[in-house]
Amino acid sequence: MPLGLNFTQIFLHLFNFLLLFAILYFLLYKPVKDFMEKRAKTYRDLDNETRTNLKESEETKALYDSKIANADSEISQMKQKSHQDIEKNREAQIKAAKDEAERIIKEAKDEAVREKERIMEEAQTEISEMVADATEKLALKATSSEAFDQFLNAVDLAEERGSKHEQ
Repeated sequence: MPLGLNFTQIFLHLFNFLLLFAILYFLLYKPVKDFMEKRAKTYRDLDNETRTNLKESEETKALYDSKIANADSEISQMKQKSHQDIEKNREAQIKAAKDEAERIIKEAKDEAVREKERIMEEAQTEISEMVADATEKLALKATSSEAFDQFLNAVDLAEERGSKHEQ
């Protein structure tokens, strides 16, 4: 042994080192490496799932935003249509009310004309009767002052009746 080196001891130490390395590799390194790979794969899967969910939520949000915008425009259109319908109904009611008012006024005027004609006919009939009475009395040779007084009394009576008809 030159320089005091024992090659068998070096080989035994080297063998022990390789054996220790192999045992540590199979007992510690490989399980830890497998655990780390599984953990990394789990995190990658979670990351991919999160990105997919985020993308889906952004698409859903965009869809809802467009639906909200469409709903706003639909609401605006519905409001405008309802205002137009209300305006049409209001105009139709105003026209119907005006037509009804015109009809009532026309009926009232027609009734007033008929009433006036009836009153005029009654007045002519009464005047004819009074003239006939006056003529009859004059024909009977009554004194002219008595006949004139009776005529005036008949005229006053006719005026009272006329005023009662007007009321």
